[in-house]
Amino acid sequence: MSLNETDVQNALKTLIDPNTKKDFVGGKSVKNVKVSGNDVSLDIQLGYPAKSVWSEIAKMVESHIRSSLPAVGKVNVSVSSKVVPHAVQRGVKLVDGVKNIIAVASGKGGVGKSTTAVNLALALAAEGANVGILDADIYGPSQPTMLGISGQPESDDGKSLLPMKSHGLQAMSIGFLVDADQPMIWRGPMVTQALDQLLRQTKWDNLDYLVVDLPPGTGDIQLSLAQNVPVTGAVIVTTPQDIALMDARKGLKMFEKVGIKIIGIVENMSTHICSKCGHEEHIFGAGGGEKMCADYNTEFLGGLPLDIRIREQADSGAPTVVTDPDGNIARVYKQIARRIAVKVAEMAQDHSAVFPKIVVQST
Repeated sequence: MSLNETDVQNALKTLIDPNTKKDFVGGKSVKNVKVSGNDVSLDIQLGYPAKSVWSEIAKMVESHIRSSLPAVGKVNVSVSSKVVPHAVQRGVKLVDGVKNIIAVASGKGGVGKSTTAVNLALALAAEGANVGILDADIYGPSQPTMLGISGQPESDDGKSLLPMKSHGLQAMSIGFLVDADQPMIWRGPMVTQALDQLLRQTKWDNLDYLVVDLPPGTGDIQLSLAQNVPVTGAVIVTTPQDIALMDARKGLKMFEKVGIKIIGIVENMSTHICSKCGHEEHIFGAGGGEKMCADYNTEFLGGLPLDIRIREQADSGAPTVVTDPDGNIARVYKQIARRIAVKVAEMAQDHSAVFPKIVVQST
């Protein structure tokens, strides 16, 4: 019995992508199906970065085709990822060189938002994406320390800044431009303008994702940022305590009011792991993040432990995902990052690039 392309497509309609929970055909991942006699070749193009599971997915697809189509001969499956731009809030100008912006926010300070942001950015990069991080915390920039970057950014045209680079990330922060001990005694409008310049006057180089580490809170600055920065989606970081969750709920409601989609919630310091005996306990309470997700119909992306190594590694300029890439904590960061990327891939695409730009000239 000879095979045709329809046989292959029909077989793959019953195979579910473990990351998206959709079948590969319905998810539009199956490309370039070719049948020669009984030999089959095809491409699987994922809409999210997943370098660490490409070979696993290739084996899974090949195995499924063999079990569904007994007459098949050779099977050649090539897996890759392609990240495309997705829609942002209406009326906000896009940023050159950036496909998607992911805002990482918290209602209050001290919940580990910046540490979470940098590890998620590094995790997306480890999965093969081109990633940048913008430190939007003008009053307390921490990314230069966490990324181990010193010195000032250069400019090749006297107008824009070239992003600093560390651990494969492109990075920009006010911390690169001012003395580390210098307090930023600025009012809100100055901060908003400074951030807009850092965002739009940096020469980002073809980023799949720009992770924006927002300052904590829901005041004037956060509102201005939410209205001026073209955000694909927001991730809220909280801890399990009631007082942190109260403020996280306010942050979530703020994003909803300005039309920014909530990707999900990360619960930091979910459990404490004793550095002496390894005992794990819920010192800040349990289940708070999951209850908040249930209340607001959003996704619980994952929980991270309060572990001394996360703090030590971030303070030393080499966060957990690069210091211990195969460890349990890095694995959790990577799972959360992949889930964020999958949720972004499921959002409406931005098609503005396909429309011609209209230029009016006087002749």
